[in-house]
Amino acid sequence: MTRLRAGVGGMSLALLLAASVGAQVTPFSDRVFNEQVLRRSGQPVIPLFEGYYPNPDGTYEICFGYFNLNTEEDVDIPLGPDNMIEPAEFDGMQPTHFDRVPAANYRRRFCVFTVNVPADFGEREVRWTLNTHGEAITTPGKVLLPYFLDEPNSGGRGIIAPVLRFEEDGPEFKGRTGFTGERLTVAVGDPLTLSVWVDHPDDRSWVAWTLHQGAGRVTFAESEMWVPKAEGVSTTTARFGEPGEYLIRVQAIDSPTSSFEFHCCWTNGYIPVTVVQ
Repeated sequence: MTRLRAGVGGMSLALLLAASVGAQVTPFSDRVFNEQVLRRSGQPVIPLFEGYYPNPDGTYEICFGYFNLNTEEDVDIPLGPDNMIEPAEFDGMQPTHFDRVPAANYRRRFCVFTVNVPADFGEREVRWTLNTHGEAITTPGKVLLPYFLDEPNSGGRGIIAPVLRFEEDGPEFKGRTGFTGERLTVAVGDPLTLSVWVDHPDDRSWVAWTLHQGAGRVTFAESEMWVPKAEGVSTTTARFGEPGEYLIRVQAIDSPTSSFEFHCCWTNGYIPVTVVQ
């Protein structure tokens, strides 16, 4: 089995190949990864190290995103040997569902989860491995100064992550570390109403809903929307095709076509859902 190493620093996508013995291949670092390599289906999902930022308690958050190289194929990879974080103590929060390339100008999924590491983590690595079509691709996450991220605000550009709440009077959260709301329960095929309240100084904020973890198909009445400041709430409905445990992800940002690419500043939220027969 071929095992690759992938990472991202700033706006560049640097992919390094650890080839199997005797293989004659072009190293990923010599390839250009842009829209020219996208296909309708059959392409891998690339795990990406986005960078890190410190927490007030001295620990650090290491950010990971992904690049699904398929324009029409969503990919599902269950937690396990084909989708794992090492060391194992950090495993479990990575997505199992990988959306196709976005239709908007941004072309990949930015920092969809973080891993919390201790203050003395030093030069150690957190490695995320995905095996999509028989090739295990690994990205190492590190606490290195060149990969430092502004969080949750960027004073230089005046960008501020939206403040979110899962209930109108519920707890507020802000930034990429995210917050996990109360568990919801719904029957297979029934509509589940999902809402998030948005507080941001801009005239409007962009909000996107998607499946983060879960084995079955989930359809959203509306998965992406602009939320005017005057309204301040994003609401959609989700329907689940199979019973089981799911985790829904919501991301809010002032503009996906500029701030995502700038790597600042947005808010992640997660809602666990139990689907019964």
